[in-house]
Amino acid sequence: MAHYRAPDSKREQFRRYLEKTGVVDSLTSVLVALYEQPERPTNALEFVQQHLCAAAQTLADAEALQQEVNDLRQRCTRLVEENKDLKTKLQQYEPASEDGATAD
Repeated sequence: MAHYRAPDSKREQFRRYLEKTGVVDSLTSVLVALYEQPERPTNALEFVQQHLCAAAQTLADAEALQQEVNDLRQRCTRLVEENKDLKTKLQQYEPASEDGATAD
């Protein structure tokens, strides 16, 4: 009986993989868009391919933008630290005014 469970287990793992990677959502969205077309396209396969390519491009754009956001956040953190260090160094060289306050 273990022999019959293995395919089910593999199927379930594959289904989870497709869900986790967004394949199920993408296919569902394309099929819904096809269903909602007022007139059926003459080439349904071409319709699906075009919409999947558009979805893939959108995903690639989103991933690139997310990477850019992460890079900019890291750069901002580094610049804030550098600014803080430079202000500290500058304070060492600024003369105190006669009333004891530093010049701004």
